[in-house]
Amino acid sequence: MFETAGHNQGIEFKLHDFGARGVSSLESAAIGGLAHLINFQGTDTVSALMQGRKYYSENMAGFSIPASEHSTMTSWGKHREKDAYENMLNQYGGKGKTLAVVSDSYDIWHAIDQIWGEQLKDKVIQHGGTLVVRPDSGDPVEVVSEVIEKLMGKFGYSYNKVGFKVLPNYIRVIQGDGVSLATIEKILIEMKARKLSAENIGFGMGAELLQKVNRDTLKFAMKASAAQIDDQWIDVYKDPITDSGKKSKAGRLALLKQNGEYKTVKKSLIKNKTNLLETIYLNGKLLKEYTFKQVREQQVA
Repeated sequence: MFETAGHNQGIEFKLHDFGARGVSSLESAAIGGLAHLINFQGTDTVSALMQGRKYYSENMAGFSIPASEHSTMTSWGKHREKDAYENMLNQYGGKGKTLAVVSDSYDIWHAIDQIWGEQLKDKVIQHGGTLVVRPDSGDPVEVVSEVIEKLMGKFGYSYNKVGFKVLPNYIRVIQGDGVSLATIEKILIEMKARKLSAENIGFGMGAELLQKVNRDTLKFAMKASAAQIDDQWIDVYKDPITDSGKKSKAGRLALLKQNGEYKTVKKSLIKNKTNLLETIYLNGKLLKEYTFKQVREQQVA
């Protein structure tokens, strides 16, 4: 964002959760979806919002907008594609409102050049909110930049303070097909090469966001690190000779913050420094509860 926009305003809505339908259970959607909302606020995973209310005292952890999908467009018939788009503007457009319309049911280029850019152009400009055009097929790296440039050809653009092109505020793009960490990076690199600001684009990520995450994603696993035998504490750890990366931490541990970074050390070494570890759960009892607001604040602390 900073490289091509010069700011990170609105970044909390740049990655939207489309993942509920691609996971193994409602519980998986709830847990993964709420984890996503620690850093972002856009979601279509309702179970994540319920999880936040039930366990973290968060009345509304995330938000969404009115958005079409293919059946709500194609049920109008190909010959009435323009009517389907116009209906979305009539129903959900307006001052300060944002709506998304999937536009590749038949021909994304025709949709941009003829429907959005000609037949409905005045309505798009004057409806008072923001129309988000959604392509949903083809090579994401090429298609996103092509869509943005074609929209700029119809609706114009301006240059931001770092010299990159930005669509007018009333129109944006969201890519929701084939989105992963790798493709997002490639899309943004291609956009940068074409002098297109990241302000123009948002992303919707499906099962890649919620299901393709496990304890090995960040090489995270919980292991016993110490045990008390009689009155003596002993270190407990594993250190496989065939994989040094699986070596676990040993001993009674403490968490310190040094020079803005967290560091895990043996408790015996902290001396007069503050141990940031707290006892939250002990012998079947929850000793301290965190609100979702507090969890989010810890991410930026």
